Amino acid sequence: MIKVNFLICQISALFLASLFRSFLHPSKVSCEVRHAFGLSLGLTFGYFCFGQQAIHIAGLPLICYIVIRTQDPRIVQRSVIIVAMGYLLCVHLMRQFYDYGSYALDITGPLMIITQKVTSLAFSIHDGFVRKEEDLTKAQQYHAIRKMPSALEYFSYVWHFQSIMAGPLVFYKDYIEFVEGYNLLKRPASNANLDNGKSELVLEPSPTKTVIRKVLGSLVCAFIFMKFVKIYPVKNMKDDDFIYGTSIPYKFWYAMMATTCIRFKYYHAWLLADAICNNSGLGFDGYDKDGNAKWDLISNINVLSFEFASNMRDAINNWNCGTNRWLRTLVYERVPKKYGTLLTFALSAVWHGFYPGYYLTFATGAVMVTAARFARRMFRHRFQSTQVTRMFYDILTCITTRMVMGYTTFPFVLLEFMGSIKLYLRFYLCLHLISLVTIFILPKFIRGEPRSQRSSRNSAGTDVKANKSDGNITTNAANQPLALANTDDLNVEEEGEDSKLAKRNDTMPQQQQTLQYNLKQSQSQNNVILQPRPQQQQQQQQQQQPLSPNLVQTCALDAVSVPHDQCEMDQLSSKLKEKIEAETKNIEEFIDKTVTETVSGIVEFKNDLMRDIEFPKLKLAAGSVSSGAANLVDAAAAGLRKRNISSVHDSNSNNTGTPTTEHGPEENSGAFLKKEIDVINAVVQQANVLPAVLSNGHAK
Repeated sequence: MIKVNFLICQISALFLASLFRSFLHPSKVSCEVRHAFGLSLGLTFGYFCFGQQAIHIAGLPLICYIVIRTQDPRIVQRSVIIVAMGYLLCVHLMRQFYDYGSYALDITGPLMIITQKVTSLAFSIHDGFVRKEEDLTKAQQYHAIRKMPSALEYFSYVWHFQSIMAGPLVFYKDYIEFVEGYNLLKRPASNANLDNGKSELVLEPSPTKTVIRKVLGSLVCAFIFMKFVKIYPVKNMKDDDFIYGTSIPYKFWYAMMATTCIRFKYYHAWLLADAICNNSGLGFDGYDKDGNAKWDLISNINVLSFEFASNMRDAINNWNCGTNRWLRTLVYERVPKKYGTLLTFALSAVWHGFYPGYYLTFATGAVMVTAARFARRMFRHRFQSTQVTRMFYDILTCITTRMVMGYTTFPFVLLEFMGSIKLYLRFYLCLHLISLVTIFILPKFIRGEPRSQRSSRNSAGTDVKANKSDGNITTNAANQPLALANTDDLNVEEEGEDSKLAKRNDTMPQQQQTLQYNLKQSQSQNNVILQPRPQQQQQQQQQQQPLSPNLVQTCALDAVSVPHDQCEMDQLSSKLKEKIEAETKNIEEFIDKTVTETVSGIVEFKNDLMRDIEFPKLKLAAGSVSSGAANLVDAAAAGLRKRNISSVHDSNSNNTGTPTTEHGPEENSGAFLKKEIDVINAVVQQANVLPAVLSNGHAK
């Protein structure tokens, strides 16, 4: 019954998210209304789905809020994590005592998400109030909070309906910017003048295509799970007939298929939850190099990248990404590096509960990740000489990763200790022994890749990246944490050597001067640009920033944010993903037609308004201004006031929204603008695209 209620809540949230984005837009209602609606709807869903157990959804964040308001910021993060984890573990123990070994949906799922939220908020408060700016990492600087949240903001963040049931994790700063409407603002360059005297109408990107794609993917994953889970049931792995009556190859095959089927259940839940967030406007992550909107800020899973990963590192990076970011923020970046991986896996196991299978999985995973790091260092460079050997290496590692994932994760779904140990013994602990040999014995006989070759390849990859982007090197402090957030640091390869390499890179002033010269040359060629698109203008502002030595990667944590296609070269995985993604374009063609016509019409109208601002003498007579245009301008002025822009701009926007009574405009210009306004009104009525009115490129 709980599963049915859960599905009803998620489907209802998907449709209500669209209404939330349209009717409760930041330009139409206040932030308090959006906060109140989100938290009240979230509590309603929680009670409808879990009944009396929903008291825990209210109890845990309430206790943590009292701790946050009463404890000193110097110790608030420790107090909150002790209280939150203690409460969660008590609920885990109650579940195991009353319903041991059950796979039924219960209140522990939402409580695990709430625990992530309150603990990450406490650490962000500690970083903002106590620690110095220079002591924080890029991600910590981005998420640091320097204003204590009010009760409404706090409980809205914890209980908002988009992620209360199945996640994903949203950090506090990202959520507040979404509620207040700042997530759609373009951040100006650090050396840009905040008051440039020009207004802009920026089109709010539509998440329709992304939402449809994720909902369809969720339905496909649900079908695969229901179809194959009966063919490869997990409970068969506990039977003596399976343990003692099957061969080792069949055991590997069955473990791989059974765990894969279970994963599709998580794919279904996470993709649907991500679609709900995107449909409400939450999850927008700027634009890519082609100007396409990205909606992966809080995405929890990348199915194709995980299933076709060529090593354990890539697999973990693309699995439960929100939890990876949470573990990295709380543990990995704050403890000594030599204990980082161990303590991170330990917290992850405790957070999941007390079933022995969890601890067997995470302990085995730590060994496998370490062995994979050593093996890659010793063997990978030997297969990079030709295209054939690279392809062979990619196929071999992809198959090996599938086998290792099944071997490592089957205790996670079995939950039992003795059942998992019996099956591991029938495997003769083969992968455990191979991993230990790879870590402790093989490095004494097999040399790894020479440092000179590794450094030359890394520098070559950096040069290729710089050339592909035509000198566009993104060093914006606001963008860097987002890139770091998408990379899991649980498995940083060659930490000591990479740190030394990064330090050596700091002593290369000649290369920096060369890059600065190339940047200046590209800037001089792109100085004359007339009204670029929002994403293009943002790229140009980033391009005009001088390259500072402080922005060069100086540690292994920054080095792991290298794109996957530069550091792994798994061409087989890329080709398979491209073929699968190509099949989805047939579905998107119909949506592209409507969205393209809408965007082109509104962009042309925006450019006309910009020209009218630059040439104020060309004004329309009062009689020629259509009612739709007046409403649009009035909405623009209201949107500006909602975002607390300075009074000077308020007066300017109000004057712009007031119909003028001057006569004698040029007939051609008036007719042209009137025609464009009529076209825009018609397109907006057909496509129902909502523009967000922003001003002067302000960030906040």
